[in-house]
Amino acid sequence: MTDTANGFHLRAGRAGSGPYALDIDPRSAGWGYSSLRVLELEPGGSHAWETGESEWIVLPLSGGCTVEAEGATLRLHGRESVFAAVSDFAYVPREAQVTLSSAAGGRFALTGARCERRLPVRYGAAEDVPVELRGSGQCSRQVNNFAAAHVFEADRLIAVEVLTPGGNWSSYPPHKHDEAREGVESELEEIYYYEIAPHGATGGVGYQRVTPSGHGRGTDVLAEVRGGDAVLIPDGWHGPSMAAPGHAMYYLNVMAGPGVDRAWHICDHPDHAWIRGTWAETPVDPRLPLYEAKDSAASHASSPEEARAGAREGETKR
Repeated sequence: MTDTANGFHLRAGRAGSGPYALDIDPRSAGWGYSSLRVLELEPGGSHAWETGESEWIVLPLSGGCTVEAEGATLRLHGRESVFAAVSDFAYVPREAQVTLSSAAGGRFALTGARCERRLPVRYGAAEDVPVELRGSGQCSRQVNNFAAAHVFEADRLIAVEVLTPGGNWSSYPPHKHDEAREGVESELEEIYYYEIAPHGATGGVGYQRVTPSGHGRGTDVLAEVRGGDAVLIPDGWHGPSMAAPGHAMYYLNVMAGPGVDRAWHICDHPDHAWIRGTWAETPVDPRLPLYEAKDSAASHASSPEEARAGAREGETKR
């Protein structure tokens, strides 16, 4: 397949630096706010970093970890994989020293955004994450709104997870958020990070399309994406994101922008917006949800109180 990503498609293993398997920041992306790092730790491994001008959320992709910052110690139970459960997470502010360690090892997404306000360290419990089923039929997908604008407080950072069953389309109808129009559209840079569920020993693929909107860089992407890949979307109509039959597709969305209000307002492509009107007539894909937030709490902690223990310990140390 021809890849017309023009540098916006970052293939697994080719966009890392230092300890990070993937390292995207405003400088490397050529924009102002959004960052994403993927950190892989061996059992007993640890990593320390300074947050600088950005706020960050530590999100386990596989495995659990301990996050220490600002005198707080937050213990994240994590999960086996992104296809198994919702994860708990940790928020750390700008201008902080952070240490992440993992007794059993794992993979961890560090989602970041340049910001102005300095908010406190906080723990996000898995059972508090709203799990949304969006679309219907072959447009059905699951959205884990762990750091959506209306769910979790941050200064600029917005982040959600999307799970698309094999054969389905998500990020559809194509939409954009590259202009600031009050109450109608937000100006947000966005990163898509992908993982693809294997079938036995066979890895899968997905497909991502972005078309120019007439604003910004004229982003034009037609990419075959595999696990560990990322796509940068500074502007443009993005969607569909297509999961190949037999392989569920996961992507982590990281967004931030210059707007005073932290909001996610989108504009649907006028040629495809009609599809939303058909969803009420079609049932949601019965394969969804892949899991519920309450299932995550049950599988990773003996009780909600245990899941929050790290947060309480951190509060007593600050």
